[in-house]
Amino acid sequence: MSSTQTDILLESGTNELEVIMFEIGSGIFGINVLKVREIINAVEVTKIPNSHEHVEGVIRLREEVLPVINLSHVLNIPESENPERDKFIIAELNQVKVAFRVHHVSRIHRISWEQIEKPSELSSGEHAYAIGIIKLEDQMSILLDFEKVVVEIDPKSGVNVESLKVLGPRERSTKKLIVAEDSAMLRQLLKDTLSEAGYEDILFFENGKEAWEHLEGLTENESVNLREEVNIVITDIEMPQMDGHHLTGRIKGNSQLKDIPVIIFSSLITKDLFHKGETVGASAQVSKPEIVTLVEKIDQLIK
Repeated sequence: MSSTQTDILLESGTNELEVIMFEIGSGIFGINVLKVREIINAVEVTKIPNSHEHVEGVIRLREEVLPVINLSHVLNIPESENPERDKFIIAELNQVKVAFRVHHVSRIHRISWEQIEKPSELSSGEHAYAIGIIKLEDQMSILLDFEKVVVEIDPKSGVNVESLKVLGPRERSTKKLIVAEDSAMLRQLLKDTLSEAGYEDILFFENGKEAWEHLEGLTENESVNLREEVNIVITDIEMPQMDGHHLTGRIKGNSQLKDIPVIIFSSLITKDLFHKGETVGASAQVSKPEIVTLVEKIDQLIK
């Protein structure tokens, strides 16, 4: 994939993403290319005593020391029969770099979020770590929730209610928030933390499409005062059916909704990708898990 192709994708706002497919055992999985810094051959890992069961140890990559997470352990899949042929996917999420051990890396697919279905709530095992099921012509694969993997290993890397104490006493607010977030775990964490910060009137949606349909419905109801019904929208980026960039672009492109502030709250907010949110008109962008910064941005934008 050339840098030109990536730039076109990043600037387009077409509800598309590029996914790197990889294999663990007989399973086929995917990771958003925007999270990947590089892919290297497996190298020797230095063991760390008493580390988490999914953490093999650490590697040194140039001047950085990175933890190695063995995804076969996470997904309860047998380890590779030829570990010397394994690959390390070097990813950056939640402002942390991690090496994920996989068995084989195949190719990049450019797909629409509409091709990704939310897994059933009854799913277990590897599906418990799924953002969605990718429907391709010749196969199905699982888009993994790497943030969930990392947060389960290191809870401090996730959203933390305790961190809000630095803001001091908070007054209750009557402002109405809409949140689009596909992760049930993060929806609950956001509900808890935003409530602690004084924002209790929150309407949650599992993806951008559901949030957009709700907003669009409000615009079609002449009896609704939009300024009273929606004071701010907070959205993740990676979501089945419609991603947060596409949702933001639609809101800002609608004459009735364009003045509603939109905050993108995602692990994909990096220096390299910040311009994508600017392109679609985001009012602010906050990297997970900076919940204090998120609350401060909400405070500023709804005054």
